[in-house]
Amino acid sequence: MNLRRKIIVAGVVVALFNLMLLIVFGDNGLLEMHRLREKEQTMVQQNETLARENVSLYRTIGRLKHDPSYIESVARNELGMIGKDDVIVIFPGSGGQRK
Repeated sequence: MNLRRKIIVAGVVVALFNLMLLIVFGDNGLLEMHRLREKEQTMVQQNETLARENVSLYRTIGRLKHDPSYIESVARNELGMIGKDDVIVIFPGSGGQRK
């Protein structure tokens, strides 16, 4: 091979190497695509978690609207309310604190 062909081949090799670097590390390269796929998977998992939470909240809302025993349970456990016929016993030294 003469010198001119060697220079052309070297130029083509350098150009192909630069093109490969651009494909891998460029703005929309393979690394960016990999990062975006991982982000997509994370978002899909978050969406599934939120969907399950929404279903749970929907069911809770339905029970709060239509289930008197559930409403009473929430009032007793979360609000500390007592029933109409309940008797409260406070022991000395407890200071009236709920446990």
